[in-house]
Amino acid sequence: MEQLLDMIVNYIGAWGYPAIFLGMALESACLPVPSEVIFGFAGYLVFLGRLEFAPSVAAGVAGGLAGSITAYAVGYYGGRPFVEKYGKYIFLSAGHVAAAQRWFDRYGMKATFFSRLLPVVRTFISLPAGFARVDFVRFVLYTVLGSLPWTILLIYAGLLLGESWGVIYAVGHRLNLGIAAVLAVAVLLFYAKKRRTRSDRD
Repeated sequence: MEQLLDMIVNYIGAWGYPAIFLGMALESACLPVPSEVIFGFAGYLVFLGRLEFAPSVAAGVAGGLAGSITAYAVGYYGGRPFVEKYGKYIFLSAGHVAAAQRWFDRYGMKATFFSRLLPVVRTFISLPAGFARVDFVRFVLYTVLGSLPWTILLIYAGLLLGESWGVIYAVGHRLNLGIAAVLAVAVLLFYAKKRRTRSDRD
């Protein structure tokens, strides 16, 4: 992981906005690239005056949209059987896809917006949207609107923290684990309640 983080930092340091775009495209296309590092370091470069805030946000949102559209297309044209068969070759966890699917099944198109602020689900939510073949224009709109708060927040945090921008990844990683645990418990309670309701009806 340390090598991956160093590679991301070096690449963004060398290429700036195109590297932010590519990094977020990879993350949104379901590859294990942490957005906390991408945006945190981008904010640090804004702090140094090597990048500007607005173009950094634009590059991040545009990259996230490009990756999301790619994942949507895979889900739309390949379907879940394709993803389950070939996903392992790009480190695509069946468990992560299933979690995103449950989230989408419960909230529909709203999940495309709100899940951008959630760990794990935000990376994979475009796949079930593609499986369901939701309206593409609405998908793009919800993806952009959902990506903006996360992108602005992390880049601004990197700007404020300056030399200490690395705190974002450390704190964000722990926060992600905590949110993931809460979501897991919520899903279990939801299904337990659903089964109990069915048992009462029977």
